[in-house]
Amino acid sequence: EQDRPEPPPGHPIHTFMKENRASEKIMSETSMLLGRIKQTPEQDIFKEYGRALEGLIKRLSEINTHYTRKENQLFPMLESHHFTGPSQVMWSIHDDVRAHLKKIREAFARKDFLQTEKSLKEVIQTIRDMIYKEEHILFPASLDMLTQKEWITVKEGEADIGFAWVVPDKGWPQEIIEEAEEGLPGKPVEVLKDVTGTLGLDTGQMTLDQINLMLTHLPVDLTFVDENDRVAYYSEGPERIFPRSPAIIGREVRNCHPPKSVHQVNKILDTFKSGARDTAEFWIELGGRFIYIRYFAVRDTDGYYRGTLEVSQDLTEIRKLEGQRRLLDWE
Repeated sequence: EQDRPEPPPGHPIHTFMKENRASEKIMSETSMLLGRIKQTPEQDIFKEYGRALEGLIKRLSEINTHYTRKENQLFPMLESHHFTGPSQVMWSIHDDVRAHLKKIREAFARKDFLQTEKSLKEVIQTIRDMIYKEEHILFPASLDMLTQKEWITVKEGEADIGFAWVVPDKGWPQEIIEEAEEGLPGKPVEVLKDVTGTLGLDTGQMTLDQINLMLTHLPVDLTFVDENDRVAYYSEGPERIFPRSPAIIGREVRNCHPPKSVHQVNKILDTFKSGARDTAEFWIELGGRFIYIRYFAVRDTDGYYRGTLEVSQDLTEIRKLEGQRRLLDWE
């Protein structure tokens, strides 16, 4: 356990801590509101305080972005130094917080104040405990462990995931970014930049630029995991379903999933490698959208396993289709 660090403004840890201060303010406002509500007759609670309470629940739920950025930006860098404790332990706590917040939203929707209050108090305590662990254990250890180049890589992918309640401060030295510009992990392989001709594919020829454009314009999210179980590629379309950032490239795929689902990942990979199955599929409801997730074993012409392709698609609008449309209708 160490003292709370003081990173320069604009540094990823500074932004994480800025979010912590914002979350503490929201939690204090929530606790004060719950105190006032206790003095209100039960039948009047939602009439008098429903809108304010709903707003605070919505704001507190934004902490998911804070946790997602930790999971996708900071944890991969720590794992590269064989510091795996945070991704194994903290991710489980993140998921507990997410589950609590979902329970809170459900209780509020059915106007169950007692359950809303109980779950809010529990999640506030869990979040406060996590802030202490971040600022006295995780963040100091991270600052000691990671190089300036690695911190630049963390910062580069932050905006892909977003920020909770705040925007990063300006000021983290620009010269560090310029110094580390060359040879950063996650940058495209330099040799590929020099290829100007087309590549011969099984059924045609395309330039690297055309291939990249095609992949980013597909109406699905793609993630490719190589035969060594490391993330080799993800598509960067305009509306990703699940957050991804450059920091996951090269990351062991099991570390890209919450601990509670790692057994599913292992089962899919082991089954694909054995040749027993070639596909796996799931569908979930997420934020009012119907998401279809499929996994495909990728094999070469000799049948050897070369990796796994994840394909995720939002089927919400597709499921509404009926009848036929045989003519163009752009009006």
